[in-house]
Amino acid sequence: MKALIGLEDGTVLTGESFTGPGEAVGEIVFNTSMSGYQEVLTDPSYAGQMVTMTYPLIGNYGVNEEDMESGSVHPGAFLMREYQSVPSNFRATSTLAEFLQKYNILGITGIDTRKLTRIIRTVGAMKAVVSTTDLDVDSLVRRAREWVGLVGRDMVKEVSAPKPYLWLDNETRQGYGFADAPVGTFKVVAFDFGIKYNQLRLLAKRGCFVQVVPATTTAEEVLALKPDGVFLSNGPGDPAGVEGVVENIRNLLGKKPVFGICLGHQILGLAYGGSTYKLKFGHRGGNQPVKDLTTGKVEITSQNHGFCVDPESLSEDVEVTHINLNDGSLEGMRHKKFPAFSVQYHPEHAPGPRDAEYLFDRFIELMRNDNISD
Repeated sequence: MKALIGLEDGTVLTGESFTGPGEAVGEIVFNTSMSGYQEVLTDPSYAGQMVTMTYPLIGNYGVNEEDMESGSVHPGAFLMREYQSVPSNFRATSTLAEFLQKYNILGITGIDTRKLTRIIRTVGAMKAVVSTTDLDVDSLVRRAREWVGLVGRDMVKEVSAPKPYLWLDNETRQGYGFADAPVGTFKVVAFDFGIKYNQLRLLAKRGCFVQVVPATTTAEEVLALKPDGVFLSNGPGDPAGVEGVVENIRNLLGKKPVFGICLGHQILGLAYGGSTYKLKFGHRGGNQPVKDLTTGKVEITSQNHGFCVDPESLSEDVEVTHINLNDGSLEGMRHKKFPAFSVQYHPEHAPGPRDAEYLFDRFIELMRNDNISD
């Protein structure tokens, strides 16, 4: 089934749908990972976007329930050079096509992904329309230009959990509070801005009893739970567009240890009084080199973000701890007075290298030392 992709700069590409008829509107971005497409698809940070993979062969190992990073699929469309319809993997429980159809997501093959990636790397991430029903070139380009885009929008409210839940035995469970937390565990409140399951898995692996709360949860509600620490998750879109969250996080500073990842890192930067800006084409993939300025070590990291904290906007109370070696952008920071630190990248990997998993251990130490001081 023929499909067209219309970009706001006037570019139009042709492909074929392998999931049936459909249409999607969103920001078109690329991911450089060679594997991990299921984790990419189930990452809530991709809400409002359409993803193209630079690796040419996609679908060759199918999908399975164990590799889900959330309860749904979030990109509006998935674009690739060549779809592999017959998976070869003993873990596979269905094909990629069946998986996308289950969540009503458009899958497009036959795209010149090399050309598309080069365009995005030159022009930047763009608004686009993918369709099997509207094959009018002028219409697609016009509609792409008219789409509202992601800047200034609150995308978190579309992916955050509507109700609190607990993470127990490697799955979500209804519940609220720490009454059932085993003795000796660290009680962690995790803000769900679009949280990935592997963040919860790694916290639980380190002896944390995790209470996940909606993004709109107030600082007073969090402190009433008497947690040992507060975790700020990843999430989609523009951090400056997220309503009512920054002030809540600001009111937690200095009261409990705080660890932020990706959007959580950006919101923490805003809570410090800093500002954020949109990157030209963002960082998405499993091979971004980051330097830890506190140790001098370089780690290869998994990343997925289109916005960044401006280091020049931060006060002298905030120390830059990590930088991206490709473009020099800020990748990590810590507060000098409060027990709070964060990184722009994804130390929980899934997919990607595990070089940065030590940051979860750093969070544990921060909570342990805070408990000793209490």
